Formats: sequence, C-alpha cells, structure tokens
Amino acid sequence: MFQFVLKGMLLYVIWKKWMQVFGLTLILCTGLLVYFSCQPNQLKEEIPAQVDFNFHIKPILVQKCYLCHGPDPSSREAGLRLDLAEGATKLLESGHAAIVPGSVSKSALLDRITQNDPELRMPPPSSKMELTEKEIELLKKWINQGADYQPHWSFIPAQSERVSTNTATHQRIDEFINEKIQGMGLEVSEIADKYTLLKRLSFVLTGLPPDPETIKAFVSDSRPDAYERMVDHYLDSPAYGEKWASHWMDVVRYAETKGHEFDFAIQGAWRYRDYLIRAFNADLPYDQMVKEHLMGDLMPAPRLDPESGQNESVLGTLFLTMTEGTHSPVDTKKDEADRIDNMIDVIGKSFQGLTVACARCHDHKFDPIPTSDYYAMYGILGSTRFSPVPLGDTQKKATQIKEVQRIKSQIKEMLATSWDTETQDSVPAFLVNDHQPAGESKAAAFVKVLGDFRGQDFQGWMPDGWAFGQTTTLGDPMVQKKTREISGLQLGMASSRKYGTGIFGALRSPDFKLNHKYLGVRARGKGASIRLVMDNFQLISYPIYGGLDQKVNEEEWKNYVFDVGDWQGHEAYLEILPGSYVRHQYQQDQDAYIEAAYAIAYDESWYEPALDSKRPAYSLSGMVGNWQAGKSTAAEVAELNEKISSGELVIDFPELRQLILRKDLLLASVKDTLFFQGVTDGFARESPVFKRGNHLDTENQVVERNFLSEILEWQEPIEGRGSGRIEMTATILDAQNPLTARVMVNRLWHHVFGRGLVETVDNFGLQGKLPSHPELLDFLAIKFKEENWSVKKMIKSLVMTSAFQRSTRATDSIEDPDNYYLARYPVRRLEAEAIRDAMLSASGALDTTLYGPPVPVYLTSFMQGRGRPGKSGPLDGAGRRSIYLEVRRNFLDRMMTAFDRPTPFTTFGKRDVTNVPAQSLFLMNDPFVAEQAEVMAKNLVSATGSNPEQRINEAYLRAFARPASDFEREEGLAFIGEIELSLESAEGISAEEKQVQVWKEYCHALFNMKSFIYLM
Repeated sequence: MFQFVLKGMLLYVIWKKWMQVFGLTLILCTGLLVYFSCQPNQLKEEIPAQVDFNFHIKPILVQKCYLCHGPDPSSREAGLRLDLAEGATKLLESGHAAIVPGSVSKSALLDRITQNDPELRMPPPSSKMELTEKEIELLKKWINQGADYQPHWSFIPAQSERVSTNTATHQRIDEFINEKIQGMGLEVSEIADKYTLLKRLSFVLTGLPPDPETIKAFVSDSRPDAYERMVDHYLDSPAYGEKWASHWMDVVRYAETKGHEFDFAIQGAWRYRDYLIRAFNADLPYDQMVKEHLMGDLMPAPRLDPESGQNESVLGTLFLTMTEGTHSPVDTKKDEADRIDNMIDVIGKSFQGLTVACARCHDHKFDPIPTSDYYAMYGILGSTRFSPVPLGDTQKKATQIKEVQRIKSQIKEMLATSWDTETQDSVPAFLVNDHQPAGESKAAAFVKVLGDFRGQDFQGWMPDGWAFGQTTTLGDPMVQKKTREISGLQLGMASSRKYGTGIFGALRSPDFKLNHKYLGVRARGKGASIRLVMDNFQLISYPIYGGLDQKVNEEEWKNYVFDVGDWQGHEAYLEILPGSYVRHQYQQDQDAYIEAAYAIAYDESWYEPALDSKRPAYSLSGMVGNWQAGKSTAAEVAELNEKISSGELVIDFPELRQLILRKDLLLASVKDTLFFQGVTDGFARESPVFKRGNHLDTENQVVERNFLSEILEWQEPIEGRGSGRIEMTATILDAQNPLTARVMVNRLWHHVFGRGLVETVDNFGLQGKLPSHPELLDFLAIKFKEENWSVKKMIKSLVMTSAFQRSTRATDSIEDPDNYYLARYPVRRLEAEAIRDAMLSASGALDTTLYGPPVPVYLTSFMQGRGRPGKSGPLDGAGRRSIYLEVRRNFLDRMMTAFDRPTPFTTFGKRDVTNVPAQSLFLMNDPFVAEQAEVMAKNLVSATGSNPEQRINEAYLRAFARPASDFEREEGLAFIGEIELSLESAEGISAEEKQVQVWKEYCHALFNMKSFIYLM
C-alpha cells in the first residue's frame, strides 16, 4: 500500500511539471498512465499466491451465494448447491458444471458472475450484492488451483507445531502477534507506564480499580518480577471470581426472575451466581464446569464444597432453568417449544459458538446443521425435567441415610432370623381368591392404570431424592412408639415417610399422552401436592392451569381427580411431592408427607385397580425368606400380618429399642429446608421434526437423539432410557470436537484484549468473522487442554504478554486503524458493573463481602408494571458489588441498562459498547452518582492533616489510579475556588458542610471524565 501511495505521489509531481509545459492536452493520457501503472500492481499485491478456501473463497460464497445456493434446500435455486464440492461440480440441467476444477473457462459460475446481461448475471441485480473485482480474481485463481473444498475452518481439529516447545506460553503468543505486525509493516507502541498498566491489570482481572496503597507499592517495586507478582496477586483475589463470573453470566443469560406478566422469581438463582464465583476462584477446570452445567445432577461423584459439604456440581444446572416463563400460556406445547429453543440457542452458542437455533424451522442457511439435528437436540432437552433440589451437606445426608438403611436391614434380619427359627412351619396355604370385584372387567376396560404402588416396586415411576427410597413400603416393619414392639408390616404404598418426614423427594411417572377425560390419584398426606406437568410446563397456576396442582392435606385416604378433558393429546407426567409450590417457590414443612396407593386415567367413573388377593402357597419359612429378600407380594405380607396379630410371630425384641433410637437420631439431622430450581433426568422422549417450526404440524418419524451429527459426524445416536445429557456432554468434551476449547479461549481473549481473535465470539459458523490469528487460536486451544483446561493459567499467559502491556497510544502507522493486529493496546470503556463498582471504591463505600442473596433492585417512580416488587432496594445497593444486585427481567437496573449490560434472554458473549447521551446524562444527574460523590467528598475532607493539593492527589489515586499532574492540580484548585466563591453567600450552611459541598462537586466532575470510565 505504501509503495502504491509513493508511486502515485511521484506520478503527480511529474504530471504537474508536464502540465506547465504541455498544457491540458495531457490530462487524459496522464490519467490512463496512472491507472495502468498502479491498478494492476495493486490488485496483484492483494491476491495471495495460494488461495485458501476458508479464508478467501468461503466468505465470498457465504455472503453472495449461499442464500440461493447453500445448505438450505427450501431456498435453493436451480438445484445448485455451492457449499459442497459435489454440488458445485455436478452437471446441471444446462449440461454445464458451476465449477470445473482447474478450468476457469469451463466453469459456468465465472460466466454468470461476469455477465453483462442483468437477466443472466449472478447474483441478480435485485439482491444488491455485486462481486468486486478482487473477489472475481480470487475465484478465478482458486478454480485454476484446483477448487479445493475444505471443511469450515472451525470444524477442522486444531493443529500447532509450537505447542510442545519449552518457550513460555506468553512468549509464544507474542511471537504469533509480532509475526503479523512485522508482516503488515506496523510499528508497535511502547510499554505502558506502571500506573496505566496496574489500572488495566486490576480492572481486567478483578473489575475494580487498584487501591492507593497497592499503587504506591507497585510503582516503587523495582524487582524484575514485580509485574508478575501483581498478576498472581489479582488472580488470587476473591474479586477475580466476581469479575469473571459476571462475564459468564452474560453467556448464560443470568436472571433471577422469569419476566413476562408477573416476573416470578427463579428459586435460588443467586446460588448459581455464587457457584460461579467459587468455581472461578478455585480455578475449576473448564471441562468440569461444562459437565456441571449440562449434567451436574447426573454425576456419579459430584464435586462437594469442602467447607459446607454442599453438592456444587448440581448447582451448575441452574442455568438451564433461566429461560423466560409465561404465566398462563394458552398453548403449553408452544411454550415448551419456545423454552427448549432458548436452551438450544444458549447451549449451542455458549459451548460451541454455533447458532443451532437457526435450524428450528428449516435447515441452517449457512452452517451444516440440518433441522433434524435441531430436533435431535430437542429430544435431549425435552427429556429433561425441572425439579426442586435441596441444599445442605450432601455428603453428611448420604452417609446418614445409608446408615439408616443399614439399621433397617439389621432390624429386618433380626426379625427374619427369629421368625424363621422359633416358629413351626404351618401347612402350606391353599390358593384362594378372597375377593373378586363385581363388574371388574367391564370397568377396567375404560381405565388405564398409570401406576400401582401396593406391590413391591414403583412400576416404572422414577423416584428423585431420598424421601421415597427405591421401593414401596410393602413389608416395612411398623414399631409402636411407646412399647417399641412390632405392631405389624406395612401395606404397599409410595410414601415420602420411607425414612421419616422432612426429607425431600419426588416420585414422577413416565411420560404419557392424555387420552382420557380424568386422571386420579389415591393419596393422603399433609402439606403435600400432586401435580400434572403437561408439556413440561412448570408455572402451574390459575386462571387456566390451577387445577393441575392439587394440594394434599387430608390424612385419610382420598381420591384426587384431575379434569383433563380440555387437554387431550398433550404429553404429560404426574409428580408426587411431600411439599408444595407457593408462588412457584417450592416449600416443604418438617412434618409434611405424602403417600399414594395408585394412579389411574379414566373416562367415566373411578375404578380401583384389582389387587392380587390370592393367598400364597408357600410355607411360613418361605414367606419369611421372601419378605427378608424384599420379594413379598401384598398377599404374603397380609398373611404375615395375620400371624403377627394371632401371636404366632414374636413382636418383642430387646435390641429393637436401641436401633430405633439410633435411627431417629440420625434422621433428625438430615432435614431439608432450603431448595433451588434445578433439573433432573426424565425418560427418553425423542421428537419429530416440526415442519417450519410449527409444533402443530410434525413429521411422522421421530429423530434419534444426537448432538450436531453433521458437524461432529463421528458420533453414534444416543440410546438408553435417560435424557441423553450425559452423552451430549461427552460429545462436547470429546477430543475430536474442535470447537469447545477454541470457543472458550477466544472468550478469554475477548475479555482480556477487548476483541476476540474471532470477533463474533458466539458464532464460529460460516456467518461468523474469520480469526485474525488462526494459528494463534489453534495454539491456545491446544495449550488450554494440555494445561487441564485451566482458566487462570490461560488468563495469566494472556496478561503476561507484551501485547497486553503496550500503551494505547497509536503510532504513525495507518495500516491497521482498527488495531486488529494489536500493535497497541485498545482503548476500552469499562463495563457497567466496573463503572459502578469504581465509584463505590473511589468513595470508600464499597462492601467487599462475598456471596449471599441479591440486593433488591432500586425502583424509581418510572419503573412500573406487573410483578413490581412491593419494596425498593437501597439507592447504593447497600454498597455491594454490582454482581450482587438483583437481576429482575421486568425491572432491570437503570445504570446497568444505560451502560450496555445485555438484557438476559439469550447468550451475549460480546456486549454492545455504545456512546449515547443517556450515559452522560446518567453520570451528570443520577442520584446514585451524586451520592457517591458526596461520600467520597466527606472522606477526603475528614482526612486529618490534608490540604487541597493532597486531597486532589488522593482523589486522582482513587478515581484514576495515578497521582494528579501539576496542571491537573492547578485546574483542580481553580475549580474548587470557583465553587467556594459560589457558596460564600449561602446561608444556613456550616463551614464544614460548605467544604463537603465543594469537594462533592469536584468528585462528581471526576466521575464524569472520560478517563474514569475508559481504560486509556
């Protein structure tokens, strides 16, 4: 480029001198000379020697051709498909091929894109997409070089020859960057001064400014490793986890309420935020974090918090519940489709950098994601159910429940041994049918038994948690409270009192289609509920669906009936809970319980399923053996109860009293009181393709569950009875998957340097930007996995580079005005949270307490609408960091919104950075800013022995992480003098109050300076 400009200037000088001699007759000739001298050479320099399909050709095809000749068959024209080699080279109806490798003259594509006839020219003039001369030349050269098609660059496994060397990672990164800089002929900026560097490092790693003491210590530290020490100091700071958790919260669309009409709270959402902070501070390997997000509830050995014993892994699944939620949708199936679509969108973008949700209605227009892949993933998430999850010491609870199980087994063995050895076998009982209900076969014809728990098992229903155990109560010994004697054996039922009350559990049926008018459950309980969950819809309430959540508060057996005649054809499951939902928050009292005998579906009248009442043909020892092995039938248990009642079996055991006491003591310490909304596995439920995304118009065949089978083609379809989330997670983390590591290291790069190596951090597909440094991206992806997916190690390598430490001052070079190649560090505006936290830090009001419930949002008079909280939070958010402010979808914090924190409805790995009047007006007029300026002023004024110059210097250290210059001190003193003069005539204000007012105005002015909200 420089040579071209120089040549043009030289020709201009020659032309000017010739004009003085020969006049205007040479104008035309000179113009032609300039054109022919410069244009071919410029074009020649811009066309690479070897044309690369991914980096030179595919962007042209994607932007100019794929809309009509791409992956989507619904919009494909003339049967021509240009995204695949076989499609581009096949013979068309015209008898020609669009591309003939090695021959431009035979390639019909070149003829059409260079046509003068608008009827034949491609792209058609109406599309407003015309190929440039450079693009045409690139296509020609690529065809002549063999028209080699390659998979999209991000679908090719990462490769790098520089990974295994002994050079430090940050030095390797600098090598990659410097190679580009030298190749472009750019001049690098000098290393930033220590004040600038410390401020940058502190904000990037912790989201907070450095405190004055740290500034002074770092500036005076002359040790060669002083900078690296600061890097380690900030990486070890608890504030590091808060900062990087906030980045990830953008990715997973973190919110604490559902939005829509009533903005219902997502139970325990803030615990996910705290989980993230702990995870980043502990440097949880990223692959483990992925597992916990997608299958934390299914991990055989979950990660436990070392202090509380809490199951940390299951908290990761909370992000799946952060979809928006409609109060009473008319069509629950559509609501489910929209909810799953959001989960697919977030999972696809977050972990793979792909816009998978674009394939909901048709094959993806650009990426190889057919609609079948979308619905294969839909089946995985549609088989996942939402559920309350208890908090507490998981390990302690599991240990004590297992000990209770051991005690119950010991009691059973003690009874069986006594009954088997001390009692004579009676003559085997005859097969006698005690009772045959009249008209049973006729009534049964109109009834479907969904579950009968009077036998030994749950008949395919899935127990969750500990409350119901793994079997019914059939045969469990009943002990009299006073005498501690055996009073009999329990009849069969599903009981949340399997071990006692106060323990969470749920019993859920398999999915079934609503084909009957009524559903019925025979149950009893206290403070409990039975819910019909239709299309996975959880926000069950009136005016439409309130009858689908029935409260159980009768301790006598009762028939609970659901009228489902209006919803026939919907998919549903029944859920039995020992607690209940109050405004969609699950609650469970310590004495709450539920017991169920059976569940049925019927059209006319209630029908009790027949219980096998045939007396056993076993001897007593045979019945006792069956009972001890947990294989008794209801009839056998009834027979044993008769013998207990008649005194044939011993009921008094001296050892029983001590065992029961120990069991009760163990159960007293495992009560569940706190819950959050998580997920649990359902039953495999594969989905058909919805034609054009319409859930009311589906294809006949279901799609086998899978995860991006066209891109990750080495997988097998998912089998098994569960949702398939385990298999999906394994595919995401498989060594053959080229996307997962690339996407994450690019996110880290984006937050360290302000722009990703791939600028479209959430889109690594064909519509995404090409990487500025593809070899560097591959190197980082490989290194990331080699270093055990350590986020801290990767971030440290990035901030240790010379590229990170460079000044933001631009050099004279104009070759890279957008700074893609990092010859300087980019000027960056702070995020909304960092601006607010910096004000609190500068004022001295920042509360650095970690974790806890959110601070309620501050409500202005303009923030009105449904779901508005009854009480506003404090103006200053109680001084807490911004990450702890409540995120209500319908009532978002006004400062966060003004400074571009994204609305939480989908993945935003890259925030918008706007510069609009509302931001300046906020800094000038908002009461929060004024309040913090006043707090800062009071702290400056109250400092003992300080004079105005010292106060100005202290203010600059707090606000800008550097001392004020002489000029800035002079300007500050002049400003203060003007304010003092304006307040001289003010009455009723003490001298001290006047001083506070003066310095408040000064501090407020500092908050409004560009260097306060930008990293310069």
